[in-house]
Amino acid sequence: MSLAISRLSALAERLPERVRTGYWTRLVPALALLAVATHIPSFLRPVWSPDEGYLATQARMLADGGVLYDTVVDRKPPLLPWLYEACFAIFGSVSLWPLRTLAIVAHLVTAVLLASIARGRWGNRAGAYAGALFLLLSIGLSPEDTQAATFEVFMLPAMVAAFRYAERRRWLAAGIAVALCSLTKQTGGAVLLPVLWMLFQDARRRGVRWLPAVFKIGFGFALPIALVAMILTKPKGFLFWVVTGSGDYATFGSNWLQMLGRALGNSAILLAAGLGFLLPVGHRLWLRHRGRPVPVRGESYGSSTDLWVWLASSVVAVSVGFHFFGHYYLQLMPPLVLLGVAAVCASAVRWKPVLVYSMVACTVFWGLAIFWPGQKLDQTTEVATAVAAQTTPKDTVLVWGMHPELYWLADRRPATRYLTAGFLTNYSGGKDGQKVGEQYSVSDAWQTFDEELAAKGLPEVVVDDSGTAPYQPVMIPRIESLLDTHYEVVGVTGDTVIYRLKR
Repeated sequence: MSLAISRLSALAERLPERVRTGYWTRLVPALALLAVATHIPSFLRPVWSPDEGYLATQARMLADGGVLYDTVVDRKPPLLPWLYEACFAIFGSVSLWPLRTLAIVAHLVTAVLLASIARGRWGNRAGAYAGALFLLLSIGLSPEDTQAATFEVFMLPAMVAAFRYAERRRWLAAGIAVALCSLTKQTGGAVLLPVLWMLFQDARRRGVRWLPAVFKIGFGFALPIALVAMILTKPKGFLFWVVTGSGDYATFGSNWLQMLGRALGNSAILLAAGLGFLLPVGHRLWLRHRGRPVPVRGESYGSSTDLWVWLASSVVAVSVGFHFFGHYYLQLMPPLVLLGVAAVCASAVRWKPVLVYSMVACTVFWGLAIFWPGQKLDQTTEVATAVAAQTTPKDTVLVWGMHPELYWLADRRPATRYLTAGFLTNYSGGKDGQKVGEQYSVSDAWQTFDEELAAKGLPEVVVDDSGTAPYQPVMIPRIESLLDTHYEVVGVTGDTVIYRLKR
């Protein structure tokens, strides 16, 4: 052991001094420790959100020979389901710890890219603070939104990379990064707006033609998407499920008061988490609004218009569909952090109070994640255990509800490609009973559903997890008839009813 240590020490001494003591050599390990520390609570639960359960169930179906956008469907792009499938193939599908680990890596990469942007604009100290502030802010929402390994987390590195490439005039790489971001979640493509803004501003300042750069961005954006759509998936299925098939899901529902409450509530939580560095931003905006001189520390730090364009595009992306779920707000964090760093760097505000507040807020959210109530997860686990006891691995199960993690926790195969009742009823969080029902389903969904049951046989167990939702069986005649004709109640857990096929 001592010999190995001495060899490692000798190897380290032979490295160039700038590598051993350089900026990134010192910063990246510190950010890595902070990323791990802030997201340790993610490993304390088997599943944090229905999105994780959906992705885990999708991955198992793909591993069993399912075809994405055919026998395995979702309204999301394919990169994250494939990542789940790859992790399950290597580490097994019993636990999500590999995905949680990769989520921490994604946060770290995002922090490093933000540090690079801030360092190039405002110096070494600003770069370090930008990376650290992002990681402190990254858990500044409900733990179910920030500790889960879901789409927004894995979208952030490509989104920040697109902005970084654009400000360095690497237009082809920026286009590719926008494509990767969009292939993780559609709304990630909103970063294309600040990329194009920077391109046109750069062309205007330098007096050069912008058309070649636009072509590079377009080519870089189109090539990965065409590769995925035309070769790696079925083109028609990709077009429908990723692009055109979510019209009804993304419409403004009549329950606007609840949507407004969710939007304002999550905005307030995020504001509270980042108040330390957002307060200088607000102060500078207020002074400009009142026409008063804005104090500047030392030198001018340049325009932040591109950051405001980035934030505006992210706000539009968060608002698409009018759902305003908490995890959507992760997309706002990178531009907010950079705007905060810019405001602090260009004003008389010192870094110490900013960091102290951010660390205190982060500690509060970290503790919240540790002690987050688990009654719903306990009920879901209890139901999954009962389902596993009522079935064999060869049996299929139908979960009539919005919690597909039941399939994964019970380790049972879904009876249909539609893993939530939303596909068959157009229900989604925040909607009331209007435009929810059989007639509002995804195109041809009920025909496909009937064909699947005819081909595979009726599921051994049906779990009615609808509670009092507007898609409960008494409001959906086909499901009500299926249960009345072929099933009997064998268990009730909370508001969840378990049915088993009649003998």
